[in-house]
Amino acid sequence: MIRFVSFGVGAVFSLALLVGAFTPRETPQPDPIKALQKEHKEVHFAHQGIFGQYDRAQLQRGFQVYKEVCAACHSLNLVAFRTLEDLGYNEAEIKAIAKAYEVPAIDEKTGEDTTRPAIPSDKFPSPYANSVAASAANGGKIPPDLSLIVKAREGHEAYIYSILTGYEDAPAGFQLPEGGHFNPYFPGTVIGMPKPLSDDQVTYEDGTPATVDQMAKDVTAFLAWAAEPKLENRKRAGVGTIAFLAILLVLSVISYKKIWAGVKGPKPHEG
Repeated sequence: MIRFVSFGVGAVFSLALLVGAFTPRETPQPDPIKALQKEHKEVHFAHQGIFGQYDRAQLQRGFQVYKEVCAACHSLNLVAFRTLEDLGYNEAEIKAIAKAYEVPAIDEKTGEDTTRPAIPSDKFPSPYANSVAASAANGGKIPPDLSLIVKAREGHEAYIYSILTGYEDAPAGFQLPEGGHFNPYFPGTVIGMPKPLSDDQVTYEDGTPATVDQMAKDVTAFLAWAAEPKLENRKRAGVGTIAFLAILLVLSVISYKKIWAGVKGPKPHEG
């Protein structure tokens, strides 16, 4: 009896496999959101490539965009003011920049929480007192810290640049949620951040026209530096190491040939 039951179960299972194998599959419905998603824009920066270096003038312009536009919502809490020396600012300028910010402190007399002007060793403070305040001011979402944003997102510089320059009107029939904005370069195409850049939003000290494209490139370059300030040192070390190994390889080949030049191999066996 058990044997017949086993055969029956096996037959039913085999029949199910055959039906599944030969039954035509339904054509999957395309995801309408993915259809609206766009690939990152093509963009090049001076620091890219094995020999690339940061453009200091561009970094200073990008810092100005961050300071005047992005810093209202986004923190940069892994970057110390003193590292702005890498951008070409001198000690007095760095002190002046830091002094414009207030950082948390403890009153020495009362022990209560207070604030004080920042000094070069401090890091860029958050524009909000805490995460609750940040969430309340931005529709329930906390703006991400920008210290490592370029490294933290797939596409890196191209992703940031595409987001900043990719705001468009939503297609006909597309329902935007309350507080949402259409950006086909953002995953899901709906982003909570309003369009941050507009032409002539800042006035560059070097006279560079402050177009959306230019400001997006500049602030992206600055954020790339913030995420990897020692990029140039790493590249120099890498190129030096490759050059050293190449020279060592050549010397090794020459030495090998010189040492074994007079040594003959064994004669083939005569049979």
